[in-house]
Amino acid sequence: MILCQDVAKLRELVANFKKENKSIGLVPTMGALHEGHASLINASAKENDITIVSVFVNPTQFGPNEDYEAYPRTLENDCIVAQNAGADVVFAPKNKDLYPNEDMTWVEVTGDITKVLCGRTRPIHFRGVTTVVSKLFNLSRADRAYFGLKDAQQTEVLRRMVDDLFFNVELRIMPIVREADGLAKSSRNTYLSPEERKSALILSKSLKLAKEAFTNGQRDVEAILNLVKDTIQSEKTSQIDYVEMYKLPGLKPVGNKIEGRVLLALAVKFGTTRLIDNVILEDK
Repeated sequence: MILCQDVAKLRELVANFKKENKSIGLVPTMGALHEGHASLINASAKENDITIVSVFVNPTQFGPNEDYEAYPRTLENDCIVAQNAGADVVFAPKNKDLYPNEDMTWVEVTGDITKVLCGRTRPIHFRGVTTVVSKLFNLSRADRAYFGLKDAQQTEVLRRMVDDLFFNVELRIMPIVREADGLAKSSRNTYLSPEERKSALILSKSLKLAKEAFTNGQRDVEAILNLVKDTIQSEKTSQIDYVEMYKLPGLKPVGNKIEGRVLLALAVKFGTTRLIDNVILEDK
């Protein structure tokens, strides 16, 4: 496996891969790799000749009071995880490499799709995501790019960007990877105290109850949302940011009744750590 920390070197590597007609898979990450990332890398390695994993804590998607400085940076271990999962290249640039100019060019998806859910309280977040991912798409010349469904709004925003800007890349959206006890894998789980970690299990429990209610015939939106909220609030340390439901694709508003395919998403704080999770409900 090659560790590449230079844009020019990555371009050279990619040009050689393309000359050899090799397919390229890209797994964009912010590092602190865990089993969830490994599953994306493994999927890419199975479907492509070359897998490039980017490790970059992207400053432009963090707000002024968010955890950019504290975000875990574990490049040496990330390389081990990436190599074991089947990566061929780890691209770990510096900030100045991806943002060479103070006056920046932005890539921004506008409209309600970036204003609901996490976009409501993190107004610059998705502009940062789409800007850096578009740079990574261009640099890697990827045929396929791999993202986890845990960040469901992000995947919908990226779908819109790819469609609108005609990127020649296939988005591969992979299932949520969970701990044995149900907690969704996240780099931010490391922030949780043992007590908070235990409390956070209420998230997957609430979504499981919602899925069971749906499977048993419940289609009333308010009833399912209230079920999830009440379950989360039974854990006294929880602080709900949102529990909401939107149509898929595109995150359009849902009426009073669930029809078709919808995303039930939540964001909840335990102490200072904000976690997200979701489940897809589909009326077939």
